[in-house]
Amino acid sequence: MEEVVVDAYGEEERAMGWYYYAADNIVFPFSVRCSAKRATSPLKIGNRVQVIGMADADDCAHELMVVIRWQGEKLAVPLQQLEVSPKSGKLTRQVVADWHYWVARTSCPSASTRH
Repeated sequence: MEEVVVDAYGEEERAMGWYYYAADNIVFPFSVRCSAKRATSPLKIGNRVQVIGMADADDCAHELMVVIRWQGEKLAVPLQQLEVSPKSGKLTRQVVADWHYWVARTSCPSASTRH
């Protein structure tokens, strides 16, 4: 996981490192379940949806966003609020787990990587 951001100098470069790591390794589509409520997302805990791609790089400047189909539209939602189905590919599950771990690590008060 440290390889994703090893050469990153600053928040924007870290975000792009994660974006390209995810985009290069996740196999789309894959099934997820919403596991956390977010004010920026219409998903409710327990909703099941298909992730069909990565959001645009510009939309991922602060966190990884993925595209889902929602009520006939394509919508970008935070990857952090999603739990991957065990039926998804091993690499996809690993990337999502890495992202969840990174977010938990960098959002804790003692983390020195977030300013």
